Amino acid sequence: MAAFLSLFLLFCFLACRSLSLTQDGLHLLDAKSFLDDPVSSLSDWSPSDATPCNWTGVTCAPPPLFPAVTALDLSNLGLIGPFPSALCRLLDLSSLSLSLNYLNSSLSSSSFLGCYSLTRLDLSQNSFTGPLPAFLPSLLPRLLYLDLSVNNFSGPIPSSFGQFASLRSLSLVGNLLSGPVPAFLSNLSSLHELNLSYNPFTPTPLPPSLANLTSLRVLWLASCNLIGSIPPSLGRLSNLTDLDLSYNCISGDIPDSLAVLSSVVQIELYSNNLTGPVPSGLSNLTELRLFDASMNQLSGQIPEDVFLAPSLESFHLYENNLTGAIPSTITRCDNLAELRLFSNQLDGPLPADFGKNSPLSFVDLSDNLLSGEIPAGICGGGMLDQLLLLDNMFSGSLPESLGQCSTLTRVRLLNNRLSGEVPPAFWGLPHVWLLELAGNCFTGDISPAISGATNLSKLVISNNQFEGRIPEEMGALSNLYEFSAANNRLAGPLPEGLVNFAALGLLDLHNNSLSGEIVSGVRWWKKLIRLNLANNEFTGSIPPELGDLPVLNYLDLSGNQLTGTIPLELQNLKLNEFNLSNNQLSGTLPPQFATRIYENSFLGNPGLCVDVNEPCAGQRRGGNSIRYGFPWLLRSIYILSAAALVAAAAWFYRKYRSSKEVNRATEKPSWMLTSFHKLGFSEDEISGCLDEDSVIGSGASGKVYKAVLSNGEAVAVKKLWETPGKTDVFESVDDGFEAEVATLGKIRHKNIVKLWCCCTHKDCKLLVYEYMPHGSLGDLLHGSKGGLLDWPTRYKIAVDAAEGLSYLHHDCVPPIVHRDIKSNNILLDEEFGAKVADFGVAKAIVGKDPKSMSIVAGSCGYIAPEYAYTLRVNEKSDIYSYGVVILELVTGRRPADPELGEKDLARWVQSTVEHKGVDHVLDPKLDVCYKEEMCKVLDIGLLCASKLPISRPSMRMVIKMLLEVGSENKQLKPAKDRNQVSLLP
Repeated sequence: MAAFLSLFLLFCFLACRSLSLTQDGLHLLDAKSFLDDPVSSLSDWSPSDATPCNWTGVTCAPPPLFPAVTALDLSNLGLIGPFPSALCRLLDLSSLSLSLNYLNSSLSSSSFLGCYSLTRLDLSQNSFTGPLPAFLPSLLPRLLYLDLSVNNFSGPIPSSFGQFASLRSLSLVGNLLSGPVPAFLSNLSSLHELNLSYNPFTPTPLPPSLANLTSLRVLWLASCNLIGSIPPSLGRLSNLTDLDLSYNCISGDIPDSLAVLSSVVQIELYSNNLTGPVPSGLSNLTELRLFDASMNQLSGQIPEDVFLAPSLESFHLYENNLTGAIPSTITRCDNLAELRLFSNQLDGPLPADFGKNSPLSFVDLSDNLLSGEIPAGICGGGMLDQLLLLDNMFSGSLPESLGQCSTLTRVRLLNNRLSGEVPPAFWGLPHVWLLELAGNCFTGDISPAISGATNLSKLVISNNQFEGRIPEEMGALSNLYEFSAANNRLAGPLPEGLVNFAALGLLDLHNNSLSGEIVSGVRWWKKLIRLNLANNEFTGSIPPELGDLPVLNYLDLSGNQLTGTIPLELQNLKLNEFNLSNNQLSGTLPPQFATRIYENSFLGNPGLCVDVNEPCAGQRRGGNSIRYGFPWLLRSIYILSAAALVAAAAWFYRKYRSSKEVNRATEKPSWMLTSFHKLGFSEDEISGCLDEDSVIGSGASGKVYKAVLSNGEAVAVKKLWETPGKTDVFESVDDGFEAEVATLGKIRHKNIVKLWCCCTHKDCKLLVYEYMPHGSLGDLLHGSKGGLLDWPTRYKIAVDAAEGLSYLHHDCVPPIVHRDIKSNNILLDEEFGAKVADFGVAKAIVGKDPKSMSIVAGSCGYIAPEYAYTLRVNEKSDIYSYGVVILELVTGRRPADPELGEKDLARWVQSTVEHKGVDHVLDPKLDVCYKEEMCKVLDIGLLCASKLPISRPSMRMVIKMLLEVGSENKQLKPAKDRNQVSLLP
């Protein structure tokens, strides 16, 4: 009877518990109540459930009666608030991850009472402040894994951190930690990983006692302000696989003891002050895959036996002072894939069997004194992807075997002494997108086999001795953006196939012997920016179609035998460089060119004149006398005639538009318009302006049109790309588009481009912005008009852009992270006021997936370096990108300029200023009277582009520093009063 009663009571107890939430579930709900959940990530945490084991992020293990919560993963859910101490009431909790959220405040011991069972704690990539929690070793005695990276912890590492009993992994990367790198961490005898990188520690040597951590596998101390030498005792770390001491101030020799690290896979010592040779004992490192001692001050020669390591995969010694030849033992590295030795003083020939037995994929030996022939077996492994040998003294011909190296994508051989004919198969490599052969002594012709190079985007063969015709087969290169073949011996007419270059942006064929007429059909070169056909033998007339090219700003047809009149259509162009001199042109000069700006553009054309009422002056006097200005009477007649013509055209245009709107009204289009301001136009009027002739730009997210409305005003219309077959992209657009543009539509700031409205129709989505007459800062700064942007204008642009970005970060609720700050996304109005554009478009496309955001957001040269250890993009990432924009304004260079080698702009400026001085980075087009101010702004840019996110100032602080710089100098004149800027269209 007693047994039956016990079973009955147990049944009743279980039945009652099944009708209510378990105690662990109640604790979780209590923890949730202390957190903000703006995106409802924890919406399924419901008190109506019997158990929390199916809730988001919850893992349970079944005890004898009831399931208990053992692990909690709430990473990357957008949670806001303090550390939820209620989680420590979960008695069986062993693993807790709250990384990639917005948790803040400091950590107190009361918050962790009860977390005795924790073995794994991950609070990385939040906003915790204050000192590191010194109480953790005593409150969490079983802890094996601790990650507090990428927060705002400050102060020294507490001594108690040397008392963890069983800790295997300690990561404190990317905080504000000060004091020395502590020696007491050597007490953590069970430690496998020690990651302290990117902290502003007090300059101190690396503690030799860390060699006592004999179980250590990863030692990551990049950018820790380490000084002194590398302790030889590190050779005792027999289990070490990854050693990273980069970005410090370590000096002295690389100790021979590192050769004892038999398990090491990767050694990175770059950006230090190391000297001396590479240790010869590295030949004993049988598992070494990466040895990177780049950007030091190494001197001497490369030892012969450094390349005896059979498992060596990557070898980086670039930007040092190494001399001598590359050892022949390199041919014995059966696994060598990467060899980067650029920017040294290496000389002599490459070993004859170089590459023959190695799976080389990346070879960069640029900027040395290497000579001899390129080895025939350099692509012997069949995996060579990039071959960079520029700025050496290589001679002889290209090996025939390179024509069979189908894996090549990037070839840079410019500025050597190579000669002979280029193998036909080499011209047609199918995957090459960059082929640079300029500055050599190559002969022969361009092979018709080039039609096979369907991926080719940039072909640079200038300054050689190429001859013969440009083959018709080049018309197959639909992706070609640049074709530079100046200073050769090319002859014959231009092939008709050139008109197929729809992507062509630069065509430079000057100083050849090309003849015939300039090809018709150039109207298809809608992306052409620069056209230089000077000093050839072209005949016939100038194609009027050139005036239809929307972005052409450099046109040089001088030194030919062109005849006829100058087409009036050329007046449509906004040209920075215009030269038709030394031809046989005749007739009247178009009125727009009859100004002093173009006075040197038409020299050597005796038949040209301005006065239509008299015979050309050149015909009367036999000289080239171009007179600027018309008699006042004729000028009046012309003005009245032009006004009448414009009025008539406007009347016909209105009639045409009116009839067109009637037709569209009968079609009943289904456009849906969402407006954010009072509009003076309809969606039909916008959609009717989207033709190819009005394209003014194109980017990763869409194409931009200039739409001139019936009231005479202009707007910019971005049409998002349609990607058939990729429905996942447009599904995310459909999910977030309306909400995203609603957010953008609420923004009101003078330095943010105004979003008028959005229009949607099926898969077509349009964003209508205010039109910015001077286009983007990037196009203006890096085009031929860069010299017209004087320093006061650039300073004003920097301040304007900072104010717009500060508004996004500090005044919007919630804050907006742009994620793609770059000079091309800073637009300029008629007064050269800068406005930030294109924020939010990438977010509308990719939705909420953080990995997708990290992939889409950002552009080459602007992306912050912390992507090495985090996928999250925040305000600090924007500030880094803005810092790069400042460096562009001061230096005039692009963020990823080929002239910078493998460095980005931020690292190039920093390195050049340190080693050569500031004068080597300032834009030579700028007036030296502003040097002091430019240097101060440069310092601000370098601060914003700091490697450490914590070192970057907020945008409010950036504005304060910029304004202080301006107040210390004379008051700037308005841009509209300066002649340099007034020349811009």
